[in-house]
Amino acid sequence: MGLLRALGAAARPGWSRLGAAAILGAGVAAGQAPFGFWWLSLLSLAVLIAEIAAEGRRARRLWLSWAAGVGYFALALFWIVDPFLVEPETFGWMAPFALLLMCAGMALFWLLAGWIAGVGRWPFARALGFALGLAVGDLVRSYVLTGFPWALLGHIWIDTPVAQAAAVVGPVGLSVLTAITAALPVMARDRRGRAVLSAVALAVLGCVWLAGSARLNQPVEPRDPPVRVRLVQPNAEQALKWQGDMWRVFLDRQLAWTAQPASEPLDLIIWPETAVPYLLEYSDDLFAEMAAVSGGVPIVTGVQRADGARYYNSLVALDGRGAVIAMHDKSHLVPFGEYIPFGDLLVPFGIRAFAAQEGFGYTPGAAIRVLDLGRAGRVLPLICYEAIFAQDLNRAVGQADWILQITNDGWFGDISGPYQHLAQTRLRAIEQGLPVLRVANTGVSGVIDAAGQLLHALPLNTEGALDVAVPPARPRPLYARTGDLPVAAFLVLALLVVAARRRFAD
Repeated sequence: MGLLRALGAAARPGWSRLGAAAILGAGVAAGQAPFGFWWLSLLSLAVLIAEIAAEGRRARRLWLSWAAGVGYFALALFWIVDPFLVEPETFGWMAPFALLLMCAGMALFWLLAGWIAGVGRWPFARALGFALGLAVGDLVRSYVLTGFPWALLGHIWIDTPVAQAAAVVGPVGLSVLTAITAALPVMARDRRGRAVLSAVALAVLGCVWLAGSARLNQPVEPRDPPVRVRLVQPNAEQALKWQGDMWRVFLDRQLAWTAQPASEPLDLIIWPETAVPYLLEYSDDLFAEMAAVSGGVPIVTGVQRADGARYYNSLVALDGRGAVIAMHDKSHLVPFGEYIPFGDLLVPFGIRAFAAQEGFGYTPGAAIRVLDLGRAGRVLPLICYEAIFAQDLNRAVGQADWILQITNDGWFGDISGPYQHLAQTRLRAIEQGLPVLRVANTGVSGVIDAAGQLLHALPLNTEGALDVAVPPARPRPLYARTGDLPVAAFLVLALLVVAARRRFAD
C-alpha cells in the first residue's frame, strides 16, 4: 500500500516529463528488429538513465521508469495486436486493450529497475542501479510465469559482431553489457569524468565488437558427408489457413514443392508448423502420399494430435514410406495463444485460445529431446515459440548436430513480429554453437549458421522451396554449459556492492 500511495497522482511528474520518458523508451526499442538502430538505443538509454539518476524523489523516479517502459514495449511489441486481427469479427475489439495491457504490464519490469535505482544514494550510484535493474528485469521476465524473454535489451546487437558475446554470457549478459555501457558516461560527477567514462564505454564496446568479428572469421570444418535438406514454405495466410477448401490449396502447394526434382540427393524435407490439415490419427493416407511424392526422402512436418481429451501441437518425422519414426510435442506453449491459464475452469464460459483447432487449447509435451533422424543427423526440435527460451535449449536431453525450428509466424503480422522471432532464433545458434534450419509457414524460412548468420532465406509472404546443406557446428560454447547462473550471480553481487556503498556512506 505504501508503494501505491507513493505512486499517487500528487507524486506523479508532469505529463510532459512522462511523455518524454516514453519517447526515450521508444528510442531504446529502435534497436530491435526490424529497425536495428543499436546506436539510437544506446543514446536513448544513456539519456534516460541520466534522467532517472537525476531524479531524487523515489515516486517520480518510479513513474518515469514505468513510462519509459511503456514507450519501449509499445514500439517493440506492437505486433501483439496481429493475432487478434486474424479473426477480427470475433477478437478484433480486444486488440487495443491487449496492447495497452501488455505495455503497462511489461513496463512493471522497468518500474522494478527504477526501484532498484534507489539502492544508490547519489546520482552516479542511481545510474548504475537503474542499469543493473534493467538487466535484472530482463532476467526475471525470462523465467517468471513461464517467461517472456522477447525484446530483451541485448537483442539490439543481433546484426552486429557484439552478438557473438552471447556464446559466453547469453542473452541477459548482452542486456548487462548494453545497460552498463549506456550508464557509464552518466556515472561521472563532472565533465572530465564523463569524457573518461565515455571513452571507457566505447573501449569496452569496441573490444567486444573486435572479439565478435574475430569469432565470425574463425574457420570451421565442413560436414563430411554433407547433409542436404529441402525447406518448404507454402505461404498459407493465417486468416485463410483453415477456411473452406483453402486448406487443400495450401496442402497441394507443399506436395508440389516436395515433388520438385533436386539437383543433388536430399536427406530430409521439412514442412512448417501445423502443415498437415488432419489430426495425426487420421493422417496415414496423407503420409503415404507425402512419401510417394518425396521419392522416399524422409519428411519432418508439423501436425496436431489428440490423446483422449488432450490435444498437442507436434512435430513428427516420417521415414521414406510415410511411417512415423520420431515425434516431439511442443512443451513451452504460448499463454492465451495456445492455452489459457486455468483453462479447464474457463471452458464452460467459452473462453479458448487462438491457435487451437480442437478443444480449448493445447497440452504441453515433455521436455525437449534430441531426435535421431538417421543420415540427417541428431536434431534438436523446436516448435515456434520454443525458440525464444535459451534456458530450455540448455536443458535439452542429448547432444544435437543441428537445431530444427518449424513455426507459423503468420500470427505475428508482416512488420516486426516475424523478424524479431527470427533474430532470437539466430541468437540461439550463437549460444549453442549449432546451425539452425528454420521453416516458417509464411516466412522467414532459412539457414542460420552456428555463428547466427542468416546464409539463405525465403522472404516473408512468399511460397517456395530452398535446397540447402546443413552448416557445420562449432565447439559447444560456455553459455550452453553454464546458462544464466553466472550472469545472475554477477547481478546479485553488483547490487549488493552498490547497496553496501550506500550503507557505509550513510
